Amino acid sequence: MPTDEPMTSEQIWRAVATERATLAELLTSLPEAAWDHASLCDDWRVRDVVAHVILSARPNLGSILVNLIRARGDLDRLIRDTAVRHAQRRTTGQLLAELRDSIDARVAALGTTPADRLMDVLVHGQDIAVPLGIAREMPVAAARSAIQRVWAMGSPFHAREKLSGCRLVATDDEWAVGDGPVIEGSLTALLLLTTGRTAALDQLTGAGVTQLMLKTTGNL
Repeated sequence: MPTDEPMTSEQIWRAVATERATLAELLTSLPEAAWDHASLCDDWRVRDVVAHVILSARPNLGSILVNLIRARGDLDRLIRDTAVRHAQRRTTGQLLAELRDSIDARVAALGTTPADRLMDVLVHGQDIAVPLGIAREMPVAAARSAIQRVWAMGSPFHAREKLSGCRLVATDDEWAVGDGPVIEGSLTALLLLTTGRTAALDQLTGAGVTQLMLKTTGNL
């Protein structure tokens, strides 16, 4: 696929299915204790992240509205609480079975796109793998589609705002955005950065990294 050609919806959904399937394979090999290991998501264990990936594959408007009221209108709280509750009510085996059942699901919640589902499963795969010391390769075309979606959207990441004044440059693709001091790295590392994860900062180089770290520590 040419580097400047966007993925079609069909290609995106196939990539989503592949990511869900390979994530299920990864989880199958984990010992039980690893499911309770902290993920890259604050206050989420591995099993909570898995529950979220499952729930995002089968959104239900009625359930969302009920739980939004329960979360007092806080969408972030809704997402966290529903995932945690789902994980608490199921065994590891049940969660794994539900993830496998969701592999071919092609449903995007109201207001989201297939690219959101791809971004979600790519990033959450890293949220699980990185803390466990597991290398999880992210396909370049899929990662490019995901990071383009993140860069184009506002909430919840606000990547363009938070990374304004820097130029992001992929080392494994021709993708680049922004102006200013360069932040250079793989699409995987850049996707983690743009979605608010700091776990891959040591994989990024360039003057923009120093500027970003100064912003983060409040010294700029």
